[in-house]
Amino acid sequence: MNPASTASSSDVSWLLSPLLSLGCSLSVERRTIPRPEPSQWGRQGALLKFLSLPIENATSSQAKGCDGTSEVNSRDPPRSSQSSSQFETDCTPLLHTTSTSTTPAEDSSSTSPAKDSSTPPEYEGCDGTAEVNSRDPARSRQSSSQACAAAALKDVSEFFSKEQGQVAVFDATNTTRERRTLILNFAKERGYKVFFVESICEDPEIIAENIKQVKFGSPDYADCEFDEAMEDFVQRIDCYRASYMPIDDEKDRKLSYIKIYDVGVRYLVNRVQDHLQSRIVYYLMNIHVTPRSIYLSRHGESQLNLVGRIGGDSGLSPRGEKYAIALATFIRNQNIKDLKVWTSHMKRTIQTAETLGVPYEQWKALNEIDAGVCEEMTYEEIQEHHTEEFALRDQDKYRYRYPKGESYEDLVHRLEPVIMELERQENVLVVCHQAVMRCLLAYFLDKPADKLPYLRCPLHTVLKLTPIAYGCKVESFYLNIEAVNTHREKPGNVNVNRNPEDALQTVPDHI
Repeated sequence: MNPASTASSSDVSWLLSPLLSLGCSLSVERRTIPRPEPSQWGRQGALLKFLSLPIENATSSQAKGCDGTSEVNSRDPPRSSQSSSQFETDCTPLLHTTSTSTTPAEDSSSTSPAKDSSTPPEYEGCDGTAEVNSRDPARSRQSSSQACAAAALKDVSEFFSKEQGQVAVFDATNTTRERRTLILNFAKERGYKVFFVESICEDPEIIAENIKQVKFGSPDYADCEFDEAMEDFVQRIDCYRASYMPIDDEKDRKLSYIKIYDVGVRYLVNRVQDHLQSRIVYYLMNIHVTPRSIYLSRHGESQLNLVGRIGGDSGLSPRGEKYAIALATFIRNQNIKDLKVWTSHMKRTIQTAETLGVPYEQWKALNEIDAGVCEEMTYEEIQEHHTEEFALRDQDKYRYRYPKGESYEDLVHRLEPVIMELERQENVLVVCHQAVMRCLLAYFLDKPADKLPYLRCPLHTVLKLTPIAYGCKVESFYLNIEAVNTHREKPGNVNVNRNPEDALQTVPDHI
């Protein structure tokens, strides 16, 4: 997961177009992590994040539902990275490709556009109102749909031209050759590249589970009863089946696309032309929708935690040892199937995991942020000996890099392979450190860069993350073992010339 190079991401505008295909949604929950600007990492939330794209350069233009409302989500760009190795990560709304039935129309290889009689159900207008009429896809409804799709594409064009965007996700059904030709012509006229993502599902069990889990939780059905939502979406599937034209491997051989069959059982990739496309393919081939949970825990309280010193490689305190035992009991009581345990290379995480009595995997990438010249110093000592550095870090904690050490941006970059492997795995317990846990939480909970360094990750607490459609469920378990507080909020005064009292205002108590 090396970041995309500046050249590959900034020299060309990209339009990603997921297709509504048959069977099941590939639902990619909103995920975030901040990242570097020159180097970039980019999922329609998490995809763009994995692609290494700063949020100001990535957006999602959605033709709601079938091809309805134009909705562009972009955020205020964070200030640019201060060094070429730094990166910005944030995510736009999720890329999820929904699907409907099992068999495409028999004339799917035809180049003729779909007729009105088989037009998919569309949203009434461009105001976001989800009024779907699966039984009467009238010509006026088709016209409204086309107007909304055109409005969404106009937003894409303005995003590229006026906001210097680099990647946009056009989130719509795009089930007919006519609609895809519209997208291709739009892109060709403006010099954009297009990459299609098609999810095809023919497994009835996956289709049923998709309808239950994804569609019922979808914003489209926010005010619907379960049975009503199920009936409506089944009707949608029947309607889409009549007009659906999958990408044809022969006639569309010049297009760039990936086909995902039965949510990852098989993949077909065509004409991957550059590094950015290869990253999209790599990402989509490594995610899955199998129910699972990720358990995050910091190590038990360490000897250096007790005295307020950051970093280092000390062992556990007596209370930390008690927590390790409590953690092992907690995990056993969870009855987790095929649990994998990961630690860093540092003593305190290894000692915490050893009480579990199961094999564990050590990741150097999970090591705590490197504080450089400030390793094993207290905040008071940093203020005294590195006054300016202490203030500069408070001014921009995400991008600030310790002298001879790391920034949170650097740490996010270091954690990319860990995050990618977490996407591939099922149940995992990660025993890590405060800064590392903040980065992982920011990714799964879609937190922006400026919030990431201040996420609360207390000692002796387990966080259980369960990815679900359109989000991530979080459960917190405090294991009733006291520990010091290591959380320091941003002080009110971050001026370099502030007095020591202001600088140390939010430093937690310690021995």
